Amino acid sequence: MSNKQTLEFTLPEWLMADGLPSDLLTNIAGAEQGFNERADVIVAADGTDLNDFWDEVQQTIAIRNVRRNALLNAFTTRVTAPIDQVAVPSSVQFEEASEYGQPVGMRGGATRYFRGYDFRFYDLAIRYTWMFIAEADAAQLRMNHNLALDADTKMQFNKVMKCLFNSLNTVGVGDKNEPVTVYKFYNADGEVPPQYGNSAFDGTHNHYLVSGNSALTSANVDTLANDFAAHGYTLQNQYKLVLWVNTQEANLIRAFKTSTGAKFDFVPNPELYGGKIWVPNNGQYVGGPQGVVAGEIGTYGPFHIVEEALIPAGYVVALATGGTESLNNPIGFREHTNPAYRGLKIIPGQRSDYPLLDSFYRRGFGTGIRQRGGGLLMQVTTNPTYTIPAAYV
Repeated sequence: MSNKQTLEFTLPEWLMADGLPSDLLTNIAGAEQGFNERADVIVAADGTDLNDFWDEVQQTIAIRNVRRNALLNAFTTRVTAPIDQVAVPSSVQFEEASEYGQPVGMRGGATRYFRGYDFRFYDLAIRYTWMFIAEADAAQLRMNHNLALDADTKMQFNKVMKCLFNSLNTVGVGDKNEPVTVYKFYNADGEVPPQYGNSAFDGTHNHYLVSGNSALTSANVDTLANDFAAHGYTLQNQYKLVLWVNTQEANLIRAFKTSTGAKFDFVPNPELYGGKIWVPNNGQYVGGPQGVVAGEIGTYGPFHIVEEALIPAGYVVALATGGTESLNNPIGFREHTNPAYRGLKIIPGQRSDYPLLDSFYRRGFGTGIRQRGGGLLMQVTTNPTYTIPAAYV
């Protein structure tokens, strides 16, 4: 379809003399892009006023911006700056006191790590012809609106998945098109993770692992739990550990039993046991992860096991969450510095009198890893190195 062309007319002087306004015909347009319009279209087929429905759409979007996707909410924290600081406090020690000496002075400090987040705007248009409006009812209009909301959720989830599965630091676009380094989980890029307890690391530390075998084993999952513990992401430190898996790996985990060599039993329906796990040395349900997270099929050791179809078969994702939008969550979900541009927005199109007829859904956001130790990915393979899945390159 050709581009919109405006037809301009010069009115004869005798018409102007009769008082006819000179701009009467200046807004006549033809060959509209993707839709036609009729000035008297104000209600849907069932009598729904389009302006009333527009108000309803605005209200549902406002509610949606408050109640974000629960799963994403658990692993992200909101940020607005293109570059953020994550500080790890230094430690101090007592010394043995002497009878006449002065104790050493304490000088606290912190190691600061800078984390970057990309940012882009995304949009989607919904356009209605006057013929569609004449025959559609409010249910059909709501269906299209819900499809747009679903597309928004899928887009956010997909972008977060790409941030998780891609092991390579990237250069994203921040404010004013300035480049920012977007880090991933520890990937042997030279950054030394902070020491925790007696666990010390070097710049080759890597959170993108391979299983070393063709099928996931309980020992593989234990490896993920041990690495989290080395960084301090434990149940005792008030973290919830979640393992996202595809159905293929979920079926294997369901069979993990101490009787067949696993360290723990997989416990289905954790609400029946208060979220507790099986400890083989005394045959009782004690300790373990409490509560249930969205999509959970059961627990194994410290992990809530979540079966998710968007996780590629042959991969598992382990994440530590400190709670809803906690600063200790691993992923930074960046929104615009201007509050007016945050969240999902719906913008009127060219028809300001009936904005629903040509409207645009828009969201601006970006992602980046904020806590580089708060996530581990494992590819189930005999290959020596991790490969980014094709769906999230």
